[in-house]
Amino acid sequence: MNRVLFLLVALIATCSSVMAAEQPNIVVILVDDMGYGDPGCFNAKSKISTPHINSLARDGMRFTDAHAPGPLCHMSRYGLLTGRYPFRTNVNLWRKQPLIESGQMTIASLAKSQGYRTAMVGKWHVGFQEDGYDKPLPGGPVDRGFDSYFGIRASTDIPPYFYIRGNHAVQPPSNQIEANNSEGWSPIQGAFWRAGGIAPDLTLEDVLPRFTNEAVQVIEKHSSNDNAANTPLMLYLAYPAPHTPWLPDEEFAGKSGAGMYGDFLMMVDAQIGRILAALNKAGMTDDTLVIFTSDNGPVWFDTDVEKFGHDSSGGLRGMKADAWEAGHRMPFVARWPERVKPGTTSGQLVCFTDLMATFADVLGVKLPTDAGPDSFSFLPALTNKRASLTPIRKQIAMKPSGPFMTLRSGDWKLITGLGSGGFSEPKRIKPGPGDPKGQLYNLADDLSETTNLYSRHSEIVSRLESELKKIVDEGRSR
Repeated sequence: MNRVLFLLVALIATCSSVMAAEQPNIVVILVDDMGYGDPGCFNAKSKISTPHINSLARDGMRFTDAHAPGPLCHMSRYGLLTGRYPFRTNVNLWRKQPLIESGQMTIASLAKSQGYRTAMVGKWHVGFQEDGYDKPLPGGPVDRGFDSYFGIRASTDIPPYFYIRGNHAVQPPSNQIEANNSEGWSPIQGAFWRAGGIAPDLTLEDVLPRFTNEAVQVIEKHSSNDNAANTPLMLYLAYPAPHTPWLPDEEFAGKSGAGMYGDFLMMVDAQIGRILAALNKAGMTDDTLVIFTSDNGPVWFDTDVEKFGHDSSGGLRGMKADAWEAGHRMPFVARWPERVKPGTTSGQLVCFTDLMATFADVLGVKLPTDAGPDSFSFLPALTNKRASLTPIRKQIAMKPSGPFMTLRSGDWKLITGLGSGGFSEPKRIKPGPGDPKGQLYNLADDLSETTNLYSRHSEIVSRLESELKKIVDEGRSR
């Protein structure tokens, strides 16, 4: 009897070990304010060299119809982490309180529940409970599923500037830094940052490489752990670049064909190369699913396209914050050796909120009813287990920075107002007598959103308005 019990225990242990071995490490690399047309793997005419991003596409799958859940930093990150559309909460409260509620499932808490070690490095931007910087900062990554965190509260142009480890400021922002701008660029481009408090141990030029150093240490520490084979790693690396301030190292200055911005993005690509090299050195490449994308569109004006001959938006209309495609259609790449066929492309409609359901699918677990309410698994597309023409999701609903709402449904896109709704001019247009009240585009025929069909297809407008209302009112779309 004892021998039978021993064999049973051994079998259970073996099965558990095999299951753990089948669970991949997961690394999510999110860059900041990079356009659809910046990486060479999405735009052959790009003036910016991105060999490491390109290598992910060469060895993995490109998604050509992937979208941020909102065209601004905090919106995008909220949706990515929670699987919930950001318009379902007041994202403007991030400056003083956490946007993610206590007990709300995140991709980190999901992975942690399945035995993962979870780590985050970089830009949080979804709020802490702030009550001075000499006290703990509750509600951040380590309270929302991450075992460890090193990063900053928001962008490197939004003060105060200070590093956070765990839930404490490494050093409070006790010094002051003056505002800065760059000649020859708009007020929100170049080496732009706002005046405010800054910690003595933080230099804006050092933030990007510092985050790479920290992420490499996470990888090295994990691989050296005797239990690493049975404890997979989830690393969320949220770079605050190429968001302003554009601060390329001397090594990259003048090396791109797109000015300071292109030079800085070349530096970002080099940092990604260091991460990929660290995974390889640790022997983790073959067992790691790497997701790469950007949080929203670029800050790149028509005058910049004319000046440099580089279209950061890749032919899409608009820029960061806009309801138009360039605000939220993102370069999106997944590499997973032996599971994702190299050099492949998917036209599936995908949203960042889908990471939650996809990771649950990868881990073989069912999401609770209240988790990831706007999340759909794209694992079948990754592993080619579903016909490429079968839609994984039917719609994406979104609210840009203004009062508009948008709905993507099949080839149709509805914007419930006139103008960009964001940074591009005209931002908002009041309809005159006989003018359409909104915008309707058929993206299959008009990806650049040049022809507004709102007045021609009232029946489609009505159907999309009904679909949008249902998504908003029901509080979930999954």
